[in-house]
Amino acid sequence: MRRHWIPGKVFSALAAGSGGAHAIGHLQAAQYSKRLLLLRGVRDVAREEDPVRARRARQAFALLAEIQSESPDVVEAVVRHPSVGAWAQQTLRGSGDTDGLTALAAAAAVRAGFPRPVEVTVRDGAVMLPSLGRALVPGVTGTATVRWGPAEVVSAGVRVRIPADPHRDAPGWEGLRRLDAEYHGIALRLLLDDVDPYRLPGAEIAPSRPLDDELEVWRSMLRRAWRLLVRWHWTTAEEVAAAMRVLTPLSPPEQGLRSATSTETFGTVGMSTPPDEHALAVSLAHEAQHAKLGALTDVVSLTLPDDGSRYYAPWRDDPRPISGLLHGVYAHLGVAGYWRRQRVHERGEEAMRAHTEFARWRDASVLAARTLSNSGRLTAEGEVFVAEASRTLQGWCRERVPAAALDQARTTAQHHRERWAQR
Repeated sequence: MRRHWIPGKVFSALAAGSGGAHAIGHLQAAQYSKRLLLLRGVRDVAREEDPVRARRARQAFALLAEIQSESPDVVEAVVRHPSVGAWAQQTLRGSGDTDGLTALAAAAAVRAGFPRPVEVTVRDGAVMLPSLGRALVPGVTGTATVRWGPAEVVSAGVRVRIPADPHRDAPGWEGLRRLDAEYHGIALRLLLDDVDPYRLPGAEIAPSRPLDDELEVWRSMLRRAWRLLVRWHWTTAEEVAAAMRVLTPLSPPEQGLRSATSTETFGTVGMSTPPDEHALAVSLAHEAQHAKLGALTDVVSLTLPDDGSRYYAPWRDDPRPISGLLHGVYAHLGVAGYWRRQRVHERGEEAMRAHTEFARWRDASVLAARTLSNSGRLTAEGEVFVAEASRTLQGWCRERVPAAALDQARTTAQHHRERWAQR
């Protein structure tokens, strides 16, 4: 057990809106420690349950430790899988299931080729193995056995073979399929998680799995967006590649794109099918900021406890608590930074769009950062954080924006504030 802390230079770099892979490394170390503590908590809770469930949880925890002694990378990969964080936290809050420990042990056993069979619980006709996929066992209730040699899930006469590459679909098996992109030797490796029940709590999950043609749209769009990020937004690309592990499809809004992250599932980004590569690239930049701030606030408190105060956010239709406003400022610092760099590489109408987006979200972030500074609801560390972010924004305010783009951005901002005030 050791205390995690964020070095001053790393904290300043994060506050300014950046940080790179080095800063992500500090956040990931704390997140992994958090996951291990959560698993320990789940094990302790399981001791208070009925003897059968308590025994299964105890054996699963011991099996994870045994596999870890031989294949530590395997156990770390399973424990770090984003949905594990949501399952563990919900279990400790009383809305999850300690039997999830057996699923973790089974997933680790499959990944390590560990020969010992693992008894797991069947939920809604399926067995979910976090970080791998799920086996469909319709009509089966109770438990199933996961075993190796070859890997399979067996229950009540139903046998589902797990393919050699578990990230591919097979009869009765729905794998977490890969979404990879690479440009100039820099790679983004994602798993498409569209089956885990804990994949993104509270988000508007897409109602069905993407079919092959839709999956190819995702892959093509991701390659184009990744090319944009690596060419012109290398620090953002570095952070996205380091932090993001999973993409979860969301249901589409009436217009535009929906995206989301959760502090419970560090490493997952949720997104509806993007209309173009710019929408995907800027959404990755936006959600990477949310992920960074969520992980940072697990280590450093930046806001005081919510006292019911609510504030205007230039990107929302509803009043926001102080923590929500801080998240919005930080995320839109990323959005403004994306368009600030991208506008140099665009021509004609696309250039005007980029200038307008930059001015709109730069000025919106300045306004909201000022609200944060004057709120009296920041901790001492939070005041330093917001001051550093404001320094970045003030520097951007001195950069020239074409008058037409500035007028359009300010008109849009004014209309938003007026509609908000009317409501």
